[in-house]
Amino acid sequence: MDALTAARDRTALLTTCVEEPDLMAQHSPLMSPLVWDLAHIGNQEELWLLRTVAGREAMRPEIDGIYDAFEHPRAARPTLPLLAPAEARRYAAEVRGRVLDVLESTPFQGRRLTEAGFAFGMIAQHEQQHDETMLITHQLRRGPGALTAPDPEPVAPYEGPCEVLVPGGAFTMGTSTEPWALDNERPAHERVVPGFYIDATPVTNAAYQAFIEDGGYGEERWWTPEGWAHIRTNDLEAPLYWRREGGQWLRRRFGTTEVVPPDEPVLHVCWYEADAYARWAGRRLPTETEWEKAARHDPETGRSRRYPWGDADPGPEHANLGQRHLRPAPAGSYPAGASPLGVRQLIGDVWEWTASDFLPYPGFTAFPYKEYSEVFFGPEYKVLRGGSFAVDQVACRGTFRNWDYPIRRQIFCGFRTARDA
Repeated sequence: MDALTAARDRTALLTTCVEEPDLMAQHSPLMSPLVWDLAHIGNQEELWLLRTVAGREAMRPEIDGIYDAFEHPRAARPTLPLLAPAEARRYAAEVRGRVLDVLESTPFQGRRLTEAGFAFGMIAQHEQQHDETMLITHQLRRGPGALTAPDPEPVAPYEGPCEVLVPGGAFTMGTSTEPWALDNERPAHERVVPGFYIDATPVTNAAYQAFIEDGGYGEERWWTPEGWAHIRTNDLEAPLYWRREGGQWLRRRFGTTEVVPPDEPVLHVCWYEADAYARWAGRRLPTETEWEKAARHDPETGRSRRYPWGDADPGPEHANLGQRHLRPAPAGSYPAGASPLGVRQLIGDVWEWTASDFLPYPGFTAFPYKEYSEVFFGPEYKVLRGGSFAVDQVACRGTFRNWDYPIRRQIFCGFRTARDA
């Protein structure tokens, strides 16, 4: 119940801080109107928890098609007969009231869908994922910012090693025991990884600016053919929201223009940009397998942890999660959240691009529906790991996998680099 309540509180914050025209507007063709997300959250909760788990009759069957994410692309959603904000809120609230009754009477054993509360956890994760999507829309939105949050605590400049050696050998990737893990995280299986070095922190704005100033966007040799074509076609020369003015780089962040902070992890770069930077630096992006070994493997015990710091749920000392701040913390923050080998900020702050395509693990089985993961498997999507400041802890763990097209920049994405040992 706590996870469902936390998600709904965040949804309310994201949808009550702006006026109705902003809720109904499409702020980018890449994103849905905020009011679509609001009603979609309620519709998915009804579909899974009231109809599928509890076997109840549909409340609003006529809107199922409107809020089917696979039936209508985001760019087309403003043309649909969407519920008005007040009606969308009433619908979502009525669904939630009925769900709380179902929650009290549902046994958490004897049925795979409800084992350990899986269906309720799945819906809490779904709502938090849409909350992150709505936060992306707030960043895309023009005009004064509507959200506020304190900045991360100031920290001394990071003076530790630039990179960490991850010894070669076998480790357990994925999970078969995490109760709310989604199908693409399963099953646990052994992977053998040659030794490699990985950055101790994400790549910073200052480091990325060095790539820009060295002419990185003008040197074809650093880019894949597809990446070079993409940046030429779209005239890219810096991360999204950056602009050069008066001899310095500025960025727009939730309605505020500010000098790009040099010590923060770089944000809003696509996979092609991350890959080009890594080549320029004489390095490469880590594979998804390398990323997870760096994040979870404990060389002393040989076991894989839930999180880099151990098995305990994330606390504010471990990671920057849950929209607690509206920006990444400086590189090197959260020493209490470091991996056994000393790699920092693997969870929270910025999603990290990896070199890997989004593919199923050996023994993968779609559950409870193939549209969550299976339909996306293939070389069109690249994997991101670790979460960002916009991700809630319920939708972020050491095994959690995100994926997107390599051209995407509006998501809260950064990266770190690696090299062979």
